[in-house]
Amino acid sequence: MEEYQDHSLGGRVFQKIREDILNGKYKENDELRENTIGKELGVSRTPVREALRQLELEGLVTIIPNRGAYVTGISNKDIWDIYVMRSMLEGLCARWAAEHITDEQLDELEEAILLSEFQMKKESGFSPEQVAALDSKFHSVLYEASGSRMLSRVLADFHNYVQMARKTSVVSEERARKSIREHRQILRAIHDRDAEMAEQLANEHIIHVMQNLKKQGINEN
Repeated sequence: MEEYQDHSLGGRVFQKIREDILNGKYKENDELRENTIGKELGVSRTPVREALRQLELEGLVTIIPNRGAYVTGISNKDIWDIYVMRSMLEGLCARWAAEHITDEQLDELEEAILLSEFQMKKESGFSPEQVAALDSKFHSVLYEASGSRMLSRVLADFHNYVQMARKTSVVSEERARKSIREHRQILRAIHDRDAEMAEQLANEHIIHVMQNLKKQGINEN
């Protein structure tokens, strides 16, 4: 399925609609009209219809016979559940990264942190969007550095699903600074090839994000 989604026309349409749902372009209960999306993307209705069926399987879309396709979206509980799973898997990812990371990947993680620190020092104030993008970059490289294609895919999917929540979680300057410090500690453990410490720090990092989400009303209920 992954190969199909990556390389077929339907797959590219799927990725585009999925991204638009996750980044908030389409809101919950919005109708997804095949004709409108097809014109917007310059494709026929067929690949749009295929994409909507795939999105229904993912739980992002509900197709009602004789009525149309509607955005289901991601609930607060969905976000919370994903973070609970990430709190267990991110540690494993960091452990494996400590064992398999390349010098180039270490440099990429360092660059993401340095750019994040630079953002926080701007006299005009930091950009939440830039900090969120650099946060995403750090985790993306970390997933790749694990050396596990399967784990990387799972965590990348989780990341995409909570894209908007991740941006919210680093909006406050206090949380942004703490998150960057935590990234620095994780990188230090990985650089030292201390797999156990890297795992512990990565798990704690996600738990801290979850504590921040709770303050925003996102929890298991």
